[in-house]
Amino acid sequence: MSLVSIGSTLRFASIKLINQNECKLAMSLMKARQMSVASALCNNNNYHGNYINNGALLAINRCKSRNMATSPGIIGAMVSSKRYLSTHEITKNLLLISSDKMNAETDAKTLRLKQQRDKPLVLMLSWLQAKHKHLKKYAELYTEQGFDVLIAQITPWQLLWPTKGAQPVATDIVKFLYNNQSYAPMVIHGFSVGGYLWGECMAQMALDLDKYKPMLARIVAQIWDSAADITEIPEGVPRALFPKNVTLQNALRSYMLYHLKTFHDTATVHYIRSSQMFHYSLVTAPALFLVSKTDPVGAESSNQRVRECLESKNIQCTWKCWDRSPHVGHFMKHRDEYIESVFAHLNSVNLLKNDKNVEKLRAKL
Repeated sequence: MSLVSIGSTLRFASIKLINQNECKLAMSLMKARQMSVASALCNNNNYHGNYINNGALLAINRCKSRNMATSPGIIGAMVSSKRYLSTHEITKNLLLISSDKMNAETDAKTLRLKQQRDKPLVLMLSWLQAKHKHLKKYAELYTEQGFDVLIAQITPWQLLWPTKGAQPVATDIVKFLYNNQSYAPMVIHGFSVGGYLWGECMAQMALDLDKYKPMLARIVAQIWDSAADITEIPEGVPRALFPKNVTLQNALRSYMLYHLKTFHDTATVHYIRSSQMFHYSLVTAPALFLVSKTDPVGAESSNQRVRECLESKNIQCTWKCWDRSPHVGHFMKHRDEYIESVFAHLNSVNLLKNDKNVEKLRAKL
């Protein structure tokens, strides 16, 4: 063997060893960070600077400075490291995520899991063009608390042509929820056009309400982040497809207005029906609205109308509106307040229990 090849082999081996050591060091630091949080919580937050690492100290101080509750779930969500997430494609538009390994094999016709899961479930209705890496950040808020998460997405084409696009996806959502009754309780967390997609789901359930009443009763909370109504479709779709190109946004906006007018019977009537179902929801669970005064797509005014309709049906609503925040960007812009609002809403329906969260956190450590 030549000296050159020997040198290359040694460099490769040394780089590999360094990477392995870096991974071990990173894992050690993650565990130390989590242990410091657990120690702080176990000591009722009577902590000292030399006892807790900076990450945990910063998270707890942020909570205290904003008069936020320093519950284990919230602190864990702020400083927890990435943990194992198993993902399974149920259909091309449905993705099931869990914090533990599972057998997600389903019956092709009914979408029933062959191995039932006795866990709470979050139905996460995505915004257009959302990337999985972004959606998983939201999913981790729930998997940390023992939920499985079912992510539903539609494409711009499926939005434009509901009968062949969004409605078959809605059928699969309803089918999965109905045929997997071991998933209880359930939470809906929708973004932007996710409100439209859920309206399509409810339009299908309304055709046989007696059949779906038990399934609807399993839904104990609903969260709407930047929900977009039919009036915002011409504004929302161009921004989703061409976020940085104003010229193409204007061109597509003109086409969207043409589309709504020309294809009234094949598209617009379905948007209107979905909007009606969304405003007069079949779900009576408490609702949390997360909106912004500067969001042109999930406008404050349209969300306010939905809130008023739900409250007219005696559905409890919680309103969180930021002065400045981008469309479906509240979590990134106001992370701490977002987590606090979501967890407070879940806790109001007894989905989060502090003692159990502490035990889970200790077990994971």
